[in-house]
Amino acid sequence: MATLTLKNIPDDLYERLRERAAAHRRSINGEMIHCLEQALQPRRLAPEDRLQRIRALRPAIDPQAVTHEDLIAAIDDGRP
Repeated sequence: MATLTLKNIPDDLYERLRERAAAHRRSINGEMIHCLEQALQPRRLAPEDRLQRIRALRPAIDPQAVTHEDLIAAIDDGRP
């Protein structure tokens, strides 16, 4: 198992970490590991959930933001 040392942690960030650790009944080290795990673990969505999120976002997208011609130009631009 590796060891990591953090330096120059801003006081307010350290205080928030300390408070979270106390609230979750963990050591500061344990809370930091938990935070890193949550931030760095890939989030896998079920295909149905991903599709639901896409459908929820679709109304906010301007259909004219990217035209068919823009797509063709981008494809052609990447070709030799």
